[in-house]
Amino acid sequence: MLTELRIADLGVIDETTLELGPGFTAVTGETGAGKTMVVSGVGLLLGEKAANRLIRRGAKRALVEGRLTADETLAGRVGELGGEADDGEVILTRLLTSTRSRALVGGVQVPVAALADTVGERVTIHGQSEQLRLGTPERQREVLDAFAGPAFADLAADYRRDYEQYQAWRVERDDLAREAQARARELAMLEFGLGEIEKADPQPGEDAALRAEARRLQDVDDLRASARQAIVALAGDDEAFSDEPTALGLVSAARKAIEAIADDPAIAPVGERVAEAGYLLADAAGELAGYLAGLDADPARLEWIAGRLAELQALTRKYGDTIDDVLAWGERASADAARLAGGDERIAELDGLLAEREASLRERAGELSRLRKQAASAFADRVEGELAELAMPRARLLFEVTDLGELGPHGSDAVSLLFSANPGSEPAPLAKVASGGELSRVRLGLEVVLAEGSAGHTFVFDEVDAGVGGAVALEIGRRLASLARHAQVIVVTHLAQVAAFADRQFVVAKSDDGQVTTSGIREVAGEERIDELARMMAGLGNSSASRAHAAELLRAASEG
Repeated sequence: MLTELRIADLGVIDETTLELGPGFTAVTGETGAGKTMVVSGVGLLLGEKAANRLIRRGAKRALVEGRLTADETLAGRVGELGGEADDGEVILTRLLTSTRSRALVGGVQVPVAALADTVGERVTIHGQSEQLRLGTPERQREVLDAFAGPAFADLAADYRRDYEQYQAWRVERDDLAREAQARARELAMLEFGLGEIEKADPQPGEDAALRAEARRLQDVDDLRASARQAIVALAGDDEAFSDEPTALGLVSAARKAIEAIADDPAIAPVGERVAEAGYLLADAAGELAGYLAGLDADPARLEWIAGRLAELQALTRKYGDTIDDVLAWGERASADAARLAGGDERIAELDGLLAEREASLRERAGELSRLRKQAASAFADRVEGELAELAMPRARLLFEVTDLGELGPHGSDAVSLLFSANPGSEPAPLAKVASGGELSRVRLGLEVVLAEGSAGHTFVFDEVDAGVGGAVALEIGRRLASLARHAQVIVVTHLAQVAAFADRQFVVAKSDDGQVTTSGIREVAGEERIDELARMMAGLGNSSASRAHAAELLRAASEG
């Protein structure tokens, strides 16, 4: 239940706070005073789209704040959003500026959509748009389903969940079938590439190793000359019998000279290092000799390497810059080929899943249809009873449930609400045959019946009395009061016959300073309420006759 609604700078309303309570609350006022801003304010708290035009002229922002009683479920939902309840109530806030809209739940900023998710099941607005929606088959099905009871709701939820999976499988299956040719072409290309790689059988790093070996074979003469020159410098040339000093010879001479002064302790470390240098130079000379011995010209090997490199380059031109890249491409291609090759298998698997799920859905759609037809008769009878109380004693209402044979998210039924206001007329689609006043009463009758199972819910009505007056308006007021026994009812009305049945009444009054029109809202009771009812009936709040009529209306309403 909404316990408080605060509005600031919204439309023509400057700033006002409505202290709300259970039962029936009426909001009245002159045309253009801004009564509808109360409905707009509640709509904003439900996450409706905001528009800059809602900000009062001259103001920088508009604010709507509501307090909603919080049961354990609502408090838990608010806690999940990071907010908290305050003394058993949750504060909902909507702030509008020229550039943005902000929403807060329990003191924490949340996405606007979270408002609807949090309170949408507890507060319902019925305005002119809802009256138009009532003429659509989709809304008529929703209304019937709402009456059908918890067992129906559980079955419908299970059906809808499985239907969503069924649809996902259908989309996947259709995509696979549609892409079959493209998949076959891609698979052929992958298999061709994998065949080329398998035939060449490249090894990791093979291209780089072969290029290094080819360079060595091509430069073998230069390499032999350089290696021999280094050996001669280190150890001399046995074949040339040269007297040129060598590194080993010079180190050996130095070592002998140091041995001559080895008795000096200070020179011993130097001798060790010179000896070590001799060993290192001898090792280097040996390794160079081995390297030189392995430098044989091999034209046949060089020719084979050239051919192998050409074979590998044919792969790198297509599948990567290096052989390592080619091998990586091959791994990815193998995985993709396995996936593509399994496409037909997946189609067959999906066909089996779809057939099994469709059989299950059709069985449950049949049960949903049976329950709908069962509820349709009882619901129509109850609403006809309400219409009789709303001065339409001979009206007929019929929910026509037709099995279309095609599965949908709510089963296989099409629901049509048929209506006849007078005997002798065959019931026809509601949107085509009902006048505005009749549509208002049908909508109210539906809500009164549905509200019997909605204790604690809040209903906000705008234009529920459109197109009616006189005795019919009295009956609408009486039925709204009946609805308010089970739920909180807030009604924006221009009819005194409706407002008189309210437990409390607020008046929206406007003032004009010549530049800006401003409205405020205040609760009226006692003589002030009689004055307002008199104004609503005759436009003469101070006329003794109109006030007497208003007082009589108020007494009659209080007596039921």
